[in-house]
Amino acid sequence: MDEKVKDTKDSVVKNEPVKTDQEKVKEDSVKKPSQHSAGDQQKRDFSSQSKRNIASKKKTDPIVEKVSGGKRFIQKPPKKEGVQAGGTANASNKSTRSDRRSGDERRRGGARGKEGDELFEKLVFINRVAKVVKGGRRFGFAALVVVGDRKGKVSIGSGKAKEVPEAIRKAGERAKKTMFRVPLREGRTLHHDIKADYGSGKVVIRSAPPGTGIIAGGPIRAVFEALGVQDIVAKSLGTSNPYNMVKAAISALRNAQSPKIVAMKRGKEIGDIVNRRGEAKAKA
Repeated sequence: MDEKVKDTKDSVVKNEPVKTDQEKVKEDSVKKPSQHSAGDQQKRDFSSQSKRNIASKKKTDPIVEKVSGGKRFIQKPPKKEGVQAGGTANASNKSTRSDRRSGDERRRGGARGKEGDELFEKLVFINRVAKVVKGGRRFGFAALVVVGDRKGKVSIGSGKAKEVPEAIRKAGERAKKTMFRVPLREGRTLHHDIKADYGSGKVVIRSAPPGTGIIAGGPIRAVFEALGVQDIVAKSLGTSNPYNMVKAAISALRNAQSPKIVAMKRGKEIGDIVNRRGEAKAKA
């Protein structure tokens, strides 16, 4: 009590505010740093140093071990130096892939939509087909397509699928694989008349003079349009089934010949074959 009274008296004499016990403890702690503060400072320095070491390891080591949720896993950092070296390897890989694709396209008879390969596709017939299964019937579509370059090459193809566009695509790809060249006279008509049949389909095809046009109906007309013929006359004498009609027309075009082919088979000159054809017309 006496000490407190003395402190209050001194403070009154010096005109200073009276300090409580808590304020005195704070002043003592500021003047004399505690033993724990030094230890805490050492721990902080150690933790910062360890973080620096880990960061340096991440930069130098190719493989870094991480710990997350009590599980360890190894993560490989991205390779920055090998980008330039790997660029040439990627380019070579791309070139080999492109070569393989081009080889596949050559085997298949040309790529779809390729420059310089202008093909004419025409849908001749499409039919809905059904497959009977245990639970009922599954419906699909069958497409018949004619493909040609309008320069003497033509073919047909058929395809089946659950959707119409997919069936047409399949038919077109199959037709491109089996294209063949037909010898044309002056690039507008055939050299001679042809008769052919396929199953119950029978077709008669005759060459025509300039200005005649394509006189053919139904599926056969699509074949001549894809072939690029300008003057021709055709007649179907058998069934009206588009598959048999088109296949009969294709078999007739496969049997078409030119004076050059006939001369090579007979061992004669082209002039001899052409002169005989002119003499036969004159007699008629």
